[in-house]
Amino acid sequence: MTASSLLARVAVERRRVLLPLGIAALVNLGVYALVVYPLSLKVAASERRAAAARVQLLAAERDEKNTRAALGRAEQASTDLRHFYRDVLPSSVEGARRMSYAKLASLADRHDLVVERRSYDREPASLGRLNKIKIRMALSGEYRDIRAFLHELEASPEFIVIEDVSLREGASPGAPLSLDVTLATYFAGATDGA
Repeated sequence: MTASSLLARVAVERRRVLLPLGIAALVNLGVYALVVYPLSLKVAASERRAAAARVQLLAAERDEKNTRAALGRAEQASTDLRHFYRDVLPSSVEGARRMSYAKLASLADRHDLVVERRSYDREPASLGRLNKIKIRMALSGEYRDIRAFLHELEASPEFIVIEDVSLREGASPGAPLSLDVTLATYFAGATDGA
């Protein structure tokens, strides 16, 4: 007996069992093709949309965190600027001159420098709420004293900015060095007479 004849005989003898099983298999295949597979595609698409939404949510949370941090930095900068205008800068041209005159004189004395001349010029243009006074000084002394003077001036809490420095040897051997320095200081508030 051959395999095909054996299968034909089983099919005929077990027809009552095989027919319902075949119909059930076709119904299952139809349900899978018409219901389950389309639903699985919808679920996969929904999962992709959910993953994209999670990525967007994370990006939005990161942006919110960065924005809050930037806002905090801006508020801190605003507070620092108010403190700078109120507590660091002099409020008038006279206050700026008094502060810088006293500071520069005491620094020169402390570092054994001779002040040969000093001049103050008010800059005509203001920078917002800032007004500028330019200070030109000619000093003479030893190199180590000049270096210490400049270092202490840069490190001082008074708002005096070094704009230009020129150092020259003395006219004769052993003569002290000459320092020409241009400084600037600022004061806050309304402009008033120089």
